Amino acid sequence: MELVLTERSTIRRIIRRRRRLGLDHKDEVWNRKYIVMPDPDNVHQRLVGFLVTVCQIVIDWTNLGRSFPGSNISDREEKWTHNYRVPDVTVFLNGNPAQDRDTHWFGGPDLAVEIVSDNDKSRKKLNFYAGVGTRELLIVDRDPWQIELFRLQAGELISVGTATAAEDKLLISEVIPLRFRLIAGTPRPQLEVLHSDGIQRWVC
Repeated sequence: MELVLTERSTIRRIIRRRRRLGLDHKDEVWNRKYIVMPDPDNVHQRLVGFLVTVCQIVIDWTNLGRSFPGSNISDREEKWTHNYRVPDVTVFLNGNPAQDRDTHWFGGPDLAVEIVSDNDKSRKKLNFYAGVGTRELLIVDRDPWQIELFRLQAGELISVGTATAAEDKLLISEVIPLRFRLIAGTPRPQLEVLHSDGIQRWVC
């Protein structure tokens, strides 16, 4: 269900309250339309922390680039707050042309990760992410559990593979040295991340 408000004073009051209470960290603006994203649950936050940690070990600690949780990504050099998205995890490799503007990135990451919550709009962001030059996007679905990898091809993010916990299937990144897989388990499947060196492995 969507709630549409047209009274500007009410909208401004809600936004001010969310900012005052610190509830706006995942909120986005899509071409001047304010989008209130679902609050992340504990599993969501655990997955974000896990993936950021793995990326920092593999990318940051080896000086390949930088990894972030919840970066603001915009396609606008001016008035960036009129249009931006907030992926759960981002990786910017050395040499990425995106500009670090301190408050946000002007341009896309090499890898973005979206962890899907109820009623969120992760897949509706594909065109935006492609437009800012995001090279790969990993979407982690949780109802039912599935991972899907998208890769930038001819200006579009195209799905290059999906995997469920019922399959022994790896999704292999071409931009960072990592591979992703779901492993069956209870009460939920586990996300496995493997280094391309064949030695390092992490599970959450």
